[in-house]
Amino acid sequence: MFVPGNVYRRRALHEVFGGQMQGGISTPAEHNIILLFTSEQGQEYGYSDGWREDGIFLYTGEGQKGDMAFVRGNAAIRDHMETGKEIHLFSQVSRGYVRYIGQMAYKGYHFTQGRDTTGEVRQMIVFELAPVENP
Repeated sequence: MFVPGNVYRRRALHEVFGGQMQGGISTPAEHNIILLFTSEQGQEYGYSDGWREDGIFLYTGEGQKGDMAFVRGNAAIRDHMETGKEIHLFSQVSRGYVRYIGQMAYKGYHFTQGRDTTGEVRQMIVFELAPVENP
């Protein structure tokens, strides 16, 4: 479906698969996939995604104000195995373009504290995702 390392125009992905064009979690209704987008710009909103030394990718859940909860995209990530949806991770390389990292699997989550867009301290969900070998 996607080739690791290849760069895609984000708009083109949504034209083919649908899903939300804004934000980091896109859940196309007509396809069994979840598209995750990570970007260094997310740090402006309190998100800090990245690889852990053990090969786990830490992905901050959605929600810019108040405590994050397991609704919408956050629930979709957590429940992806039960719903039969594949998670595909992309990283922004320039405005409108993303590089495909690979297929991921949910392994767990933890909470951390951070600030929301209003500066208030809140509870944030951090997903622990592992690369899927030979999907």
